[in-house]
Amino acid sequence: MSIEKTLFAAADKMWGTMDPGEYKHVALGLIFLRYVSEAFQRLHDRLSAEPHSDPEDRDEYLAENIFWVPEKARWSFLAKNAKASTIGVMIDDAMRAIEAENPSLKGALPKVYGKESVDRGMLSGLVDLFTNLKLTGAASDFDLIGRVYEYFITEFASAEGKRGGEFYTPKSVVDTLIEMLEPTHGRVYDPCCGTGGFFVQSERFIAAHQGQKQDIAIYGQERNHTTFGLARMNLAIRGIFADIQWNSEGTLLRDAFPDERFDFILANPPFNISDWSGDILREDARWKFGAPPVGNANFAWIQHIHAHLSQKGVAGVVMANGSMSSMSGGEGDIRRALVLGEAVDCMVALPGQLFYGTQIPACLWILARDKSNGIARNANLRDRRGEVLFIDARKMGALVPGSRKQKELSEGEVARIARAYHAWRGEAEAGDYADEPGFCKAATLAEIEKHNFVLTPGRYVGAGAAEEDDEAFDEKFERLLGVLREQFAEGRRLEAEIEARLGGLV
Repeated sequence: MSIEKTLFAAADKMWGTMDPGEYKHVALGLIFLRYVSEAFQRLHDRLSAEPHSDPEDRDEYLAENIFWVPEKARWSFLAKNAKASTIGVMIDDAMRAIEAENPSLKGALPKVYGKESVDRGMLSGLVDLFTNLKLTGAASDFDLIGRVYEYFITEFASAEGKRGGEFYTPKSVVDTLIEMLEPTHGRVYDPCCGTGGFFVQSERFIAAHQGQKQDIAIYGQERNHTTFGLARMNLAIRGIFADIQWNSEGTLLRDAFPDERFDFILANPPFNISDWSGDILREDARWKFGAPPVGNANFAWIQHIHAHLSQKGVAGVVMANGSMSSMSGGEGDIRRALVLGEAVDCMVALPGQLFYGTQIPACLWILARDKSNGIARNANLRDRRGEVLFIDARKMGALVPGSRKQKELSEGEVARIARAYHAWRGEAEAGDYADEPGFCKAATLAEIEKHNFVLTPGRYVGAGAAEEDDEAFDEKFERLLGVLREQFAEGRRLEAEIEARLGGLV
């Protein structure tokens, strides 16, 4: 069992009666505290061993992008007092002290440990649990903490069901958009950033391609204050510094970056939201392609995102499937305007069961500010005006090991989707593009108009080649008949066993 699973399994036993929604802040806050303490202690030890260095000089830590941790907020102090009756209050005080010393974390850390509802025994057990997490002081330690943090977020999303899915985008969906858009430089934005998953994956993409984190400037906005705190901790754990803003009104009503434009936008907005203040925003300048219906925010999000793209910017948006075909409230007219306005670069139909707690099928909208140009890996893209690429990935994906309902895309499937998009855009490294029946199709605007501007990929890609079947009909018939007889026999056996057991209860 991996270290992530081991830790979560141990923590799982400590849940007791605590709701997962409350427990995640307890566990993830402690993971964060353990991380920043370890990073601080590592540099503190190094400075202590160097002549003429002061291990208590805050500037030394600031210079290496390490958070300053006051003495009574350090993990060593808390671990020594893990069994104290006031451990919860001590941890809350530690969180406040770290925020006071590090303004970038102000308001981000949870202070829930001293509440009466938090069991002291459970809290002491968690402190011991994370204390026993063996670290060596190398950079790989902090990657491990990041992995544990991400795993916990994933598991909490699964445990919380729909509510958890609202703040967590499954990794394979994030990977797909990251691989398609390749955000290796410039300004990256997420208008509903959740726990910051898109930003974390962006950083990983850069590392995998020998880029530098400093090449990207990250911006985000989040309406849920608790999730906003999780995002800031999630980014801080990985040393990613970002301008993340919060307000209670939300992005559509109160845009934190109204005058900014971004090279890459990655977003998973809440699907089909009816209460989005659409009646107040009817005349908003962002609705270049038509005013969104008051009862559904989907096309408000799509247009908000497109409006924030830089001249060569590209965006990837996770949306409910209904956005590809709905005609209600003028959505069909908006979709038509988006296509004719050359705002839509690519549409991807995703398989079902990817998201936690909801079976609503989703798709990806890839938007471009100007399809006549663009840059990928310092190479110019071809002029794509007059075309939209459609990718049907509904048959992809497999059940996550140990799950009966949760699916994920494999690395190979993600690469296949991204490769088709890169080839169609004219990226030399991806090879020549060719339509693939049942999977991808570059459709002209005239073809899309014939479908009344419905953007469901299945309408365009056609059917794939039928699988070859060399088995003779007579042999197949006998084989399948034998299987059916076996199933009938098993059914009769189970029926008799059930009747016998029920009779024993009389």
